[in-house]
Amino acid sequence: MKFGARVLKTGLAVSIAMYAALMFDFTSAIFAGIAAVFSIQPSIYRSYQYVLQQIEANLLGAVIAIIMVTVIGNDPMIIGFTIILVMTICMGFQMKQEIIMLAVVSVIAIMESTDMPFVEFAGTRVSSVFIGIFAAFLVNLIFLPPKYETRLFRQIEQTSNETLQWIRLSSRHLSDQPALKDEIEKLIEDITKLDHIYLLFSEERMYSRKSRYTRARKLVLFRQLIHTSKKSLEVLRTLQRYDKTLGHLTPDLKGRIVNEIDYLIHTHEKLVMMCMGKIREDTEKEDQFDEDHDISALLEDVIEHTKVNRDAWQFLPLAGNLMDYENQLEHLKRLLGSYQQFHKQETIKTESHDL
Repeated sequence: MKFGARVLKTGLAVSIAMYAALMFDFTSAIFAGIAAVFSIQPSIYRSYQYVLQQIEANLLGAVIAIIMVTVIGNDPMIIGFTIILVMTICMGFQMKQEIIMLAVVSVIAIMESTDMPFVEFAGTRVSSVFIGIFAAFLVNLIFLPPKYETRLFRQIEQTSNETLQWIRLSSRHLSDQPALKDEIEKLIEDITKLDHIYLLFSEERMYSRKSRYTRARKLVLFRQLIHTSKKSLEVLRTLQRYDKTLGHLTPDLKGRIVNEIDYLIHTHEKLVMMCMGKIREDTEKEDQFDEDHDISALLEDVIEHTKVNRDAWQFLPLAGNLMDYENQLEHLKRLLGSYQQFHKQETIKTESHDL
């Protein structure tokens, strides 16, 4: 289990919320802590985006709870019905799950039995929840702001490296099929995680015009890196699907497919390292790896082979995937070259000392 910045910020927000509630002599500091837990967001932008909804959810839950206690009472069955009612209304407003839970916290806090005057009791409980919301907002704003650019690139690099290693093994029939199947499932999850981190990164806001322009180009570059990683995973899945039937191809054709795959892997690895600044921009002129590279000719030969051996038809998807993969790599190469040409002083953040 990872100890990350969000874990630390959650604990800090709870502590601040409870201390603040105790400073005001609220007897319900625990509800301030619970509200802080549900109010922590993964980015500063989302903190701004959802703080109003959090306040609205708290007020909605509080108003309905006060009405129910005043009119009907606070029997456990009534509390359960009130929670159902509040959740239904919140879902009608399309609120997020954690915001709905915040409204539920308000309902439970207010409808608890008490010997205090009810108005005073309800006021302290609502205020406690508000303190939790604002404590989480301040912690999100001030402490350890997330650096999703670094996280995103690290995840892209890791996912790409693992995928390319398995492609290299599978193209030579060296991979263990059960292990490969498990790895593909893990890689699919990693790609989903990539999309999520990219979304969080895209939500970060820049305030200068120049920064926004640079960032827009960087977002396009990252999106293409992710798309290229997805294409490499498609190649791996195709290799895994047809591993047992590769014997239908001639040794020469098999060798050419392996060479083509090696070329694409080499290109992909090189582009990722260029993003990291580990390879000079002029290495393209010195690279002799692609002397025998011609995927169009390979595809034509596979089609010719299918006329002789109908069993080889199933390899056309592999050839098509390789061609599509090459197109994505070419597009990535152009985007990277353009980015490096117009933003020489701006580097992709690949290193971090954050938690």
